[in-house]
Amino acid sequence: MANWNDPQRTRPGFGSEGFSGASVPRTREVFDAGLRSYMLSIYNYMTSGVLLTGVVALLTAQSGLAITFARGPLMWLVMLSPLAIVFAMSAGANKFSTTTLRAMFWCFAVLMGLSLSTIFLVYTGSSIAATFFATAGAFAGLSLFGYTTKKDLSAFGTFLIMGVVGLIIAIVVNMFLKSTGLDLAISFLGVLIFAGLTAWDTQRLKASYAQLHGTEFAGKMVVMGALSLYLDFINMFLFLLRFMGNSRS
Repeated sequence: MANWNDPQRTRPGFGSEGFSGASVPRTREVFDAGLRSYMLSIYNYMTSGVLLTGVVALLTAQSGLAITFARGPLMWLVMLSPLAIVFAMSAGANKFSTTTLRAMFWCFAVLMGLSLSTIFLVYTGSSIAATFFATAGAFAGLSLFGYTTKKDLSAFGTFLIMGVVGLIIAIVVNMFLKSTGLDLAISFLGVLIFAGLTAWDTQRLKASYAQLHGTEFAGKMVVMGALSLYLDFINMFLFLLRFMGNSRS
């Protein structure tokens, strides 16, 4: 697994040897200012990516191309391309430049917009908007909790990742079973799992700053962190849409 996803929590913090007297408050102040700037950059990238995805999805649906993506041979290309970019970014974070990762992130956001344009064929626009704002509110609260809580959430990380794997398996199985009850359970668990991941990822990204600030990898971590939070938001939105979305049929 890439180093950006595994911050070392054992590195000496402020107040340990190497700092003394009046330099400690000043150093803490500088560190906190840098941390706020770092997290704000992550949130800015993540929010911009989500908004870009939404605009592309809406314009694609209004143009009629969403029907082509939903029924034509381009469907699989549009669906699988974003996944391929995520794997490429995760696997190549160490060797790609920050500029390359940024370009890949924006391409990913556009492709996700093309893929998600098909939800406008299934759900009404008003219910999609209501779900989006509900997700945004929940995401903000969960991310704030992850940022401010003193409780170490790292123990939940493995459990949540295993939950995602189980969720994917359940979705594939239900493609054959077509069980309404299982679909409802998947949606409920999906919301809970990505809600947990939102808080956990936020705390993980906050902790990573202590190891990465002042290094060339800090810029890469901003992009990769934005990608993580973007995926948490979009997945929570899609699972919540199954509850709140009003069908067009």
